[in-house]
Amino acid sequence: MNRLIAFLIVLLLPFVADADWFDDIRDSGDKEALYRTLYYMPKGGDLHNHLSGAVFAEWWYELALAQQERGYEYYTKVRINNCRDFGGNAFTAAPYFLLFRNISALEYAQLGECEQGEYKPLADLDDREKSAWMNSIRLDKPYEGREEFFQTHWQRLNALGRNPWLQAETMVKNLQAYAAEGVAYVEYQIAAGPYEGPDGELIDGPQAFDILRKTLAQKEVRDLGVTVRFQLAILRFLPNAEDQLRRVYKLVHENPDLLVAVNMVGREDNGKGYPARFLPTLRELRQQYSGVHLSIHAGEVDEPNEHVRDTLLLGADRIGHGLNLISDDDTMLLMRHGHYLVEINLISNLLLEYVNDYSEHPFPEYLRTGIPVALSSDDRGMWESTMTDEFYVAATEFRLSWEEIKTLGRNSLEHAFVADESKERLLREYNERILRFERQLQRRGIEKLGPMPETRDFVCSRYGLCK
Repeated sequence: MNRLIAFLIVLLLPFVADADWFDDIRDSGDKEALYRTLYYMPKGGDLHNHLSGAVFAEWWYELALAQQERGYEYYTKVRINNCRDFGGNAFTAAPYFLLFRNISALEYAQLGECEQGEYKPLADLDDREKSAWMNSIRLDKPYEGREEFFQTHWQRLNALGRNPWLQAETMVKNLQAYAAEGVAYVEYQIAAGPYEGPDGELIDGPQAFDILRKTLAQKEVRDLGVTVRFQLAILRFLPNAEDQLRRVYKLVHENPDLLVAVNMVGREDNGKGYPARFLPTLRELRQQYSGVHLSIHAGEVDEPNEHVRDTLLLGADRIGHGLNLISDDDTMLLMRHGHYLVEINLISNLLLEYVNDYSEHPFPEYLRTGIPVALSSDDRGMWESTMTDEFYVAATEFRLSWEEIKTLGRNSLEHAFVADESKERLLREYNERILRFERQLQRRGIEKLGPMPETRDFVCSRYGLCK
């Protein structure tokens, strides 16, 4: 057996010991060659991914219209007729003035005649309105940033996010795209409901989870080869956030085949959602339930604080974003070569203006001082980006080595919230796929990987990779 192992090492050594070939591609100035290499490269997991934010606008439009077969019809706001008298407090009712906010047919029927005149059926939009509708849920203009994203995008989706079948079908679209670019695993952040049927009937969380289960069990979805788990998210700064936490924690415990973690989302610059607020509730819940992981947004602010440390104190195993960890020396030391992973979202952090330029981003400091990190996509549908784009940004801006790229892939699977057996399988398959990829690339060249894939707007506008 030892002789066989030694023989295999000698056989494979030329393909794993020298990664100068990647440095050559990265430094050649051939952007398409680098992008194509990273697109066809096997990837690990996307651990930080909001499902409703991961849907490209054209997918939303196509799939929302298809819901008419289930009895759903959607309307969107295309004009403002000033139908309401706000008594001088117009800004307290911002959603009224929000164009392209989507409502159900039931909501539409409850409006007065004047307000009904502000809406059109989604199916009846002309080309100009359809283009504006799609742009309304993209961060597509230079002056749009954090306020546009947090204060309008989710409010515009509105009724679309309450349809559990639409949620399942957008998931499938995402999985098809992930499979094409070699992603093996994804954890989606979703809401616990309640969701809504076509006649306005409430669909509770467990019913919605069954829709996801049935969708994932379909042969064409299984054949994509992407392993999927879900996190339940709560909005951290709401007055009843503790009650939400109790509810979702119990649901995760009761549905371990599908649900693996609880997450806390929402703007961290809203001080009402500070991490230490939830410590008593989590200690109460851990008295009752086991097997519930925590992966929590922390440090997604542009000011120093100790939120990352406090989030670890809550029991989190993974930190979402972790941008301001760099300002907390003691917690940096704690996390070096440790068990906690930081989910890095390079494109999100730039577009939401948490960094003005990638030279300010702490990602390479974390990576190269031994803090476990992995790349993730956050709300890629709203950024017009992909997982390949995250790797392209990292390789271009920080001159990643091939070994660092493989470390990122392995980290994402080693820190995935799956059972040990599934994790071992995912890691084994990842290592096998990476080795095959290296051998194929060095034997046959980049041109044999496949055609240059179509690119989305982020890499087109920032790096000139437009196809």
